Amino acid sequence: MTARADKKRVALVTGASSGIGRETAMQLLNEGFVVYGSARRVDKMADLKKLGMIPIAMDVTVEEEVVSGIRQIETAHGGVDILVNNAGYGSYGAIEDVPLEEARRQFDVNIFGLARLTQLVLPHMRKQRYGKIVNISSMGGKVYTPFGGWYHATKHALEGFSDCLRWETAPFGIDVIVIEPGGIATPWGMIAAENLKKTSANGAYAAEANRVADGMSTMYQSNRLSKPSLIAKTIRRAVTARKPKTRYAIGFGAKPSIFLRKLLGDRAFDRIICRMGG
Repeated sequence: MTARADKKRVALVTGASSGIGRETAMQLLNEGFVVYGSARRVDKMADLKKLGMIPIAMDVTVEEEVVSGIRQIETAHGGVDILVNNAGYGSYGAIEDVPLEEARRQFDVNIFGLARLTQLVLPHMRKQRYGKIVNISSMGGKVYTPFGGWYHATKHALEGFSDCLRWETAPFGIDVIVIEPGGIATPWGMIAAENLKKTSANGAYAAEANRVADGMSTMYQSNRLSKPSLIAKTIRRAVTARKPKTRYAIGFGAKPSIFLRKLLGDRAFDRIICRMGG
């Protein structure tokens, strides 16, 4: 049995209070979906609520909030048809300097919170033999940048997780879609740069850390980056396609960076990324 064609699809977008998540929620509302948007701060989604989105207070690392949010959707609409796993962040710093508590926090948000939501929505999707799970990775899931070790570890893990999930769920009519954004004009880069300086600007890695942080700040204040709406439009196309691609590399630098990583050996790519911030 497949989902009825006349049934309004129900979408859940995590991290909907800003950036890619906010733009995605608006795109899906315009497409006619029933849209739930989750974030830790519901008040930051007040304008989206006025547009018709249903806000849910949810920290994806808190089991009770995740379960409660999914149960709320199931009670009102039967379940989630489209899950957009967008919540995530990057905290840069030398691997030696980043406290393991912070490293675990990145994995909790970027991997384990996402995985728990996925587990909870799958029974409904399997039952109706229809569903789309969109995992927001990054070009950083295929490449690496200076001092992003823990962040890149989470995104590389997400790529492998998504590949296995796609294989497991395909027999049930469920699509798993990976979005690999490049440089996007959101607060992400400035926050990462600030965390890098806070973590590694005064120790053994200070010279390079400050250089890279300054370069990131310059980049994320430039007009070269892509707008979050570009990623949101790609997500909308993917979830409305009968047979979506398994991956979409989109946004400033995404395709060239991934291509160069495939083309070049480790040492050659190291030399390229060492120029960052210079």
